[in-house]
Amino acid sequence: MEPELIYQDDDLIVVSKPAGMPVHDAKHSTDYTLCDWLLERFPEIKEVGDARANEHIPYRPGIVHRLDKWTSGVMVIARNQESFLRLKDIFKSRQVEKVYTALVCGHLKEKTGIIQKSLGRILASPTKIGIEKSGSRLKNPKEAVTEYKVLKEYPGAALLEVKPKTGRMHQIRVHLASIGHPVAGDTVYGGKNVCLKDLGRYFLHASSLSFSFREGQRLTFSVDLPPELEERLGKQGVAKFS
Repeated sequence: MEPELIYQDDDLIVVSKPAGMPVHDAKHSTDYTLCDWLLERFPEIKEVGDARANEHIPYRPGIVHRLDKWTSGVMVIARNQESFLRLKDIFKSRQVEKVYTALVCGHLKEKTGIIQKSLGRILASPTKIGIEKSGSRLKNPKEAVTEYKVLKEYPGAALLEVKPKTGRMHQIRVHLASIGHPVAGDTVYGGKNVCLKDLGRYFLHASSLSFSFREGQRLTFSVDLPPELEERLGKQGVAKFS
């Protein structure tokens, strides 16, 4: 389980992260992380990033955005401090277009749509994210917006193109589950009976990133679905989703 280096220059490193690899270290975890892999190959990024106020803050050299452990796909990393600050501003000001591919359980009535529901950590279960609604007890809920489009329908499932307009933790997974169509394989937000629960991961892949980094230059980085997801869709586009 190794990331794939898909682009590098003096300012940027772009990789395809595999599912199952955390981006950075976590409390009580000994997992080999993307940051470990990056530091082995690009030791110059060691001092790139925000200063850590204390040792409890994860060490994230060059990291300006993240993917969940079991989400695969494209990530961009800053190779120097100037690039870090530039990328950080691009992501914070929402000047980056992020496109994901997701397989969800069931068929959506609307073939395109926008989900606008604020998200926050569930106080009673801080590793999970919840939707802000009457009676919900969430820590610091924030606006979250997700656009989706149905690409193809399968028996009992649908393949979507998803564009998160904000970058909240677990945003796509929580938003899609909130409209009754959880991401296939996602037992956390889809429940124990979610479709494709035997997949060993959830069917969510960061397919592309596009942003303007240098004046007059639009950069787009794309990665295909990994084999375990492509194969599950079936050679003739027929898959088993029970």
